[in-house]
Amino acid sequence: MALAIFDLDNTLISNDSDYLWGEFLVQKGYVDAKEFAATNAQFYEDYKAGTLDIYAYQRFALKPLSEHTSDTLEKWHQEFMAEFIEPIVLPKALELVQKHKDAGDELMIITATNTFITRPIGRRYGIETLLGTEGEIIDSRYTGEVAGTPTFQQGKVVRLNEWLKENNKTLEGSYFYSDSHNDLPLLKIVDHPVVVDGDEKLVSYAKEHGWKCITLRD
Repeated sequence: MALAIFDLDNTLISNDSDYLWGEFLVQKGYVDAKEFAATNAQFYEDYKAGTLDIYAYQRFALKPLSEHTSDTLEKWHQEFMAEFIEPIVLPKALELVQKHKDAGDELMIITATNTFITRPIGRRYGIETLLGTEGEIIDSRYTGEVAGTPTFQQGKVVRLNEWLKENNKTLEGSYFYSDSHNDLPLLKIVDHPVVVDGDEKLVSYAKEHGWKCITLRD
């Protein structure tokens, strides 16, 4: 049984769930539109450039979660899934996930986006094991702070190695599918790195090293 690992944003789905969650909050009027939208957009540019301060971003992203009850957040997320996520679910990505299931592989998503946003999306793809950035929760409420190591860049490797040790697993025969150069640390340690609709920097690296490049969008 090999481990098949998937990035989420712009890999299994055709946009960035973190960014879209911010757009959702703005459109619904749940946050101050002008200020939040501008900050959200700048953080997204930082991410694409590989210069994102993950702790600063996560505190920004987690702040709205800390201001509302879990019941309210659950209602919002159901709306978000229907209006923002379902339209960007990729049929070819669903087929790829099913292919690995049929092969008997163990499936996992590793994403820098927080688990409040991403766990329901993972379940939409039939993937229960998800490593994402965890928001701190005290007395059933988000505090706005990060708990543990964010799953970003080298942090994905740290969290994966912790999971492998806890579950007595190895990376023998493993796959990792990703679109982003931010995931190079993890792509370099799996047996089968696969670039999915990759950014320019990642595609260039993949070509130099003979990595497989695919698209799930046509």
